[in-house]
Amino acid sequence: MLADSLSRLLADRCDPALRMKVAYAAPYHSPELWAALVEMGALHALVDEDHGGFGGAGFDIATVFEALGAALCPEPVLPALLAARLLVAAGADAGPLLAGDLRYAVGLFEMDGTALDEIETTADGGRLTGRKSVVYGGPGADRFLIVARDGARLSLHEVAASDAQVLPYAMIDGGGAAEVILDAAPARLLMADAGAAVQDALDAGALALSAEALGGMETALALTVDYLKQRRQFGRPIGSNQALQHRTVELVTEIAQARSIVILAASRMGTADQSRSVSMCKHLCGRVAQRVAEEAIQMHGGIAMTWEAPVSHYAKRLVMIDAQLGDADHHLHRVMAGLQAV
Repeated sequence: MLADSLSRLLADRCDPALRMKVAYAAPYHSPELWAALVEMGALHALVDEDHGGFGGAGFDIATVFEALGAALCPEPVLPALLAARLLVAAGADAGPLLAGDLRYAVGLFEMDGTALDEIETTADGGRLTGRKSVVYGGPGADRFLIVARDGARLSLHEVAASDAQVLPYAMIDGGGAAEVILDAAPARLLMADAGAAVQDALDAGALALSAEALGGMETALALTVDYLKQRRQFGRPIGSNQALQHRTVELVTEIAQARSIVILAASRMGTADQSRSVSMCKHLCGRVAQRVAEEAIQMHGGIAMTWEAPVSHYAKRLVMIDAQLGDADHHLHRVMAGLQAV
């Protein structure tokens, strides 16, 4: 029911023209579509019933984000998911976030990359100093959840956007991110030892991105197959070319493998095998997403490089998904290193 309702809403309100209109220009999404998603309860699906939602399990997350990916939805649902996981873990009230009264963004990583042990933002006497890079959903956020270092531990703090310097910009796919600079910014401590909660949020985010990639890959493949049937050359559809048929079948097979591992990772959320399964999932989906993006562009030809072709926007989003919250190589290394925070 959730998948059907969300898919219908996005089909009515989020066509490729919307992303072309809102991408690359502040606020990097559609406030009207965001309000519609909040009203239908999409954010509530990301949190369990005990904390004000009606979902929160792995399959709830995967269902929401697969629909978002299929529609190429530009809304900042990923930062809402990350923030919700952290607020719930900290015992804080997630109600204002779920109701759309407050927008949160999460400051995780810094300029050196995606390693938690490289975090240098410091907390001293209720004030934070440091810089958070590529903060998803940073433009327009009311509050930031900032991960800082407190000796050997990671702590979680809440900072009002008005107390930080926020430098917004668009990523390569048009989605909004920001640099958040903290100079003795006043902060409220939410968790003194937040390492496990941060890793859980990262796992949920990686699952969400994998499911979003799955939805995007399915649509990119459908666009490509449709183009192969319609585009004619030498008096026949180019889809009659056997080499192109074989390449298309290979994509179908790889996307099916990606769907299987998304299902596996979703089923293992909340278990001891959560992180390992999610990293395996993000690694495989990242590789497949890159291939689908490249093949879709090549089989479309030059038209796929134009702004007007929806497939070009799907390709950019698929490439960006691989880079977010650790790329395929990062997650492969995590699995190989026994899931240490590397």
